Amino acid sequence: MNTLFREEIILLLGVVLLVGYYSGGFARRLRLPSLIGFMILGVLLGPSLANWLDKETQHKLGFITSVALGFVAFGIGAELSFRELGKLGRGIITIIFAESFGAFLIVWGAVWALTGNLPLALLFGSLAPASAPAGTVAVIQEYRAKGSLTQALYAVVGFDDGLAILIFGFAFALARLLLLRELGVAEEAGGILAAMWQPLLEIVLSLGIGTVLGLGFRLLARRITRGGSEMLIMTFAFVFLGVGISEHFHLSLILTNMVVGMVVVNTCRESFVRQVTSPLSEIMPLLFLLFFTLAGAHLEVDQLPRLGMVGILYIVARSAGLVGGAWVGASLGKVETKIKKYIGLGILSQAGVAIGRSLIITRDFAELVKDPKVAEAVARHVELHQGTPRMLYSPTIMGAALLTTVTATCIVFEIIGPILTKIALQRAGEIRADA
Repeated sequence: MNTLFREEIILLLGVVLLVGYYSGGFARRLRLPSLIGFMILGVLLGPSLANWLDKETQHKLGFITSVALGFVAFGIGAELSFRELGKLGRGIITIIFAESFGAFLIVWGAVWALTGNLPLALLFGSLAPASAPAGTVAVIQEYRAKGSLTQALYAVVGFDDGLAILIFGFAFALARLLLLRELGVAEEAGGILAAMWQPLLEIVLSLGIGTVLGLGFRLLARRITRGGSEMLIMTFAFVFLGVGISEHFHLSLILTNMVVGMVVVNTCRESFVRQVTSPLSEIMPLLFLLFFTLAGAHLEVDQLPRLGMVGILYIVARSAGLVGGAWVGASLGKVETKIKKYIGLGILSQAGVAIGRSLIITRDFAELVKDPKVAEAVARHVELHQGTPRMLYSPTIMGAALLTTVTATCIVFEIIGPILTKIALQRAGEIRADA
């Protein structure tokens, strides 16, 4: 990065921080979470309008997003005391499984019914459970929410990332196999069990590395005598380690850093945990401002008109799957009434993870059609079914449809998700009704 560009970046960040401060305040005056103001600022500065935060700048500032997610995940883990989770009972487990599989199955069935394309439906279903914990956590921290619903939200948005990885891995492998069978080149697909090994390994390694880092943090941080700024430095060091290792080895930085926080909260005295988490409350508003402004810049609002029936169906089906699944899971787990009624509203946010996985699918399909056998089979299939919905069995067309739709729907979920989280916490009585 040359000197001039570095100066421009620093100047731009100064503008973002200053204007973002007032944008967040304006959103709060409208009784909206401040992150809505940050995202609107990002849209205004992003490629959709001013283009100050263009694609290249977003790429260079991408580390901010990763670091912010690392701190969000660490903060989630630090709230997940086994003792407190025990009070919520097995209901948390049933909620996580029911809302994740509920979203997957309902989106899968709805898209299949609309398009008649089973592989495409599986791919949409595989993306539905992916959530964006930053939006939920930002609302909780901004309004200082406390209570059993807040605790349940921390647990669900933290742990469902691992399950979402497994669902995506299985469904993607199955969809790829079905697509190639439809094209008559099934021998190119490989085995589903072999394809499942990668997501399973990702989860195991994320949990293992997070545990090791958590124990290392506990060992070194307990030697700190003055707390405060020194504890904050230690926390930064281990979050950066967790993010860096996760990104280098393509692991889940959310799971890795969440486990670091969980090790700390479950192996240390409460007074020590407060020493660790208290300084974080001072820096999280800054990280949230930068994170959600960059998130807003990534939102391409010109994609919204391209939603179409599949996009609208995806929004409705995913919402129904998450909310309905969470309610079913809460009922089976016999959790308290307010959790059963409102937890589904707090887990709708969806952003970068879903877009990232749709990019993985698009790139894999682009590589797929480079194989001469596959390319020839696709050409025959398209020619045979030209002008019909079955044309979507082209990997290129399927990948483009998936990426466009998920990009557009994430804009909707990133806006309504935090607002519904606030409403849920208000109705549960865990933040002020007039907040």
